[in-house]
Amino acid sequence: MKKMFRATAGLLATTFASLPAAVNAAETLTEAVQQGTTSLQIRPRFEYVDQDGRNKEANALTTRTQLGLTSGDFHHFKATLEFESVNAIGDDNYNNTRNGKTGYPVVADPADSEINQINISYSGFSHTTVTFGRQLIAYDNQRFIGTVGWRQNEVSMDAFSIDSQPLENLALHYAYVDNVNRLFGNSHPGDCNTGAACAEFDMSSHLLNASYTGLAFMKVTGYGYFLEFDDLEARSSQTLGIQLSGAPKVSDIPLIYHVEYATQSDYADGSDIIDATYTSLALGTEVGATMVKLGQETLGGDGRYGFGTPLATVHAFNGWADMFLTTPVTGLVDTYLQLASGPCGK
Repeated sequence: MKKMFRATAGLLATTFASLPAAVNAAETLTEAVQQGTTSLQIRPRFEYVDQDGRNKEANALTTRTQLGLTSGDFHHFKATLEFESVNAIGDDNYNNTRNGKTGYPVVADPADSEINQINISYSGFSHTTVTFGRQLIAYDNQRFIGTVGWRQNEVSMDAFSIDSQPLENLALHYAYVDNVNRLFGNSHPGDCNTGAACAEFDMSSHLLNASYTGLAFMKVTGYGYFLEFDDLEARSSQTLGIQLSGAPKVSDIPLIYHVEYATQSDYADGSDIIDATYTSLALGTEVGATMVKLGQETLGGDGRYGFGTPLATVHAFNGWADMFLTTPVTGLVDTYLQLASGPCGK
């Protein structure tokens, strides 16, 4: 059994400097730079792990620093540049996946420095923004597509994306992903063909996500994620799903629910053993400022293949103890009770 304790100091600084935005769009590139904003985020983090099968306990004190710059609007164009640096504080008494300290449990926060985001966006189309370059992409609750905010090195994607709201209450998202910059950092020597820990996934993938909020009692979301791995062809898969959620009031008491179903099969040159389903059911309510919810999530498996989520923020679901970052081939069933209070209750 793997036991884990995590303490996060949070954001010590966010928005290091924010230059006042002009009322009108910039007329020159110089003005666009002057009207831009800079941000600084510093996140120290401590993680302790006591794991069966390891003769040492991991004590990982690390810090993440992100420095970002975003230009002002120049004829509907904006540019973003963000640097990220992860560093260990004191002795690295843990296995960071590349320091060779295999006697310790894994805490996958290796020291590294990289460009986290570098992109150009255009918002000149009606209710639509197009972004090209390295960017952060997260859909819905990040069950399938996310940035893995739990770890220090944020996951970014080299992609072309479109975010649009062509009609009231209708949101459409599309991304073509060429590369995924993984949480292990761009200096990781691991080979993605032979192990889980490596710097990046080369891909030719399409992500589609659409949601409608025009119904009084329900939000409807449909998605299709077509993942084609250039170097791991056998892992290529397509995931098609639908999600229904809402919080209608019954006698002035909110009834919170979530229903989701997805199927996964092979795609492009993916292995023909890829065949699994996913279901998620949850029901809850609110009492004052407190939310209580009972749910069950099932990732199917037939003994040969388990439902895969290679681009998910897994730690928000079954990954807390680092034991189920990859779904077992026999599948996984998670029954949970969730309690939350305050502004984050929902």
